[in-house]
Amino acid sequence: MGFAGLQKPPALQPGSCIGVVAPASPAEPAQIEAGAAALQGMGFRVRLAPHAARACGYLAGTDRDRASDLNALFADPQVDGIVCLRGGYGSMRILEDLDYGVIRRHPKVFVGYSDITALHLALQRHARLVTFHGPMAASGWAPGGGRSPAEAAEAAFNRRWFLRALTSTTPLGTLDLDGCSQMQVVSGGKAQGAIVGGNLSLIASTLGTPYEIDVSGAILFFEDVGEAPYRIDRMLTQLRLAGILQAAAGIVVGECVDCQSPSGNSQGKGGAEVSLLDVLHDRLGDLGIPVLYGLPAGHGRRKLTLPLGVRAELDADRRLLTILEAGVR
Repeated sequence: MGFAGLQKPPALQPGSCIGVVAPASPAEPAQIEAGAAALQGMGFRVRLAPHAARACGYLAGTDRDRASDLNALFADPQVDGIVCLRGGYGSMRILEDLDYGVIRRHPKVFVGYSDITALHLALQRHARLVTFHGPMAASGWAPGGGRSPAEAAEAAFNRRWFLRALTSTTPLGTLDLDGCSQMQVVSGGKAQGAIVGGNLSLIASTLGTPYEIDVSGAILFFEDVGEAPYRIDRMLTQLRLAGILQAAAGIVVGECVDCQSPSGNSQGKGGAEVSLLDVLHDRLGDLGIPVLYGLPAGHGRRKLTLPLGVRAELDADRRLLTILEAGVR
């Protein structure tokens, strides 16, 4: 596929209209209200997609409804950007129902993480669109009133990177993480390439489909939540067997929340306890490329907004990730 020719959406401006869509699981009414208030507090107008507040079991409405909402928001000239409500499950179910021609003709900011990774991969491959791995409407913004200093600092971090990535045509540059992240070197070295990826479980789940990730010469980013080390091992092994990891120029791993083994056991598999870092060293350390672990992006409380599909530089020895291109124009 390659990354040359990916479209960058227009930058958001004060007063831009953001459409909030639920392509996966439903959210509680209070979460929807708080998410809209957070986006409005950053100076945006908010339009809730028609089916965003619905629920159909573990899905936010039927597949047809969720796909229709996303197609309509891309086609609507009054909507400037799209932020997903939440992840959960269901994004893969609508990939075949999206109108990639319409999306290609109407490039817009598109933001989400977790299950939304399936949409990032599909939009990059079939709509040739730069998208953004970042906070969603129902997550990433501390509730108003009674916030602790730590919650306020986390929310400010998330807002700052969200606005920088989506409203400025200046590249993010070297990510200044305010000392909040203790990134660890898995394998040293330096590499440049387009940064691509998202949630590891979704990257693995889309292998062998028309939406499979392309990491040729790219910097692969991944993160996950609630997956024991042996399950991370399984997914990374699957990517190795498919030749995905070997094609990457470098790898940066986000915070993998609740992915450590319970103390004193090995996930019921017998034998000695194995840590997440042990797995990363074992599955990634022999690839001969730079690998860094601990970027605050994904399910952690601090969430960078990363443009996916733009050039970046990974300097694992210095524990630095530099975004060389803006994600918007």
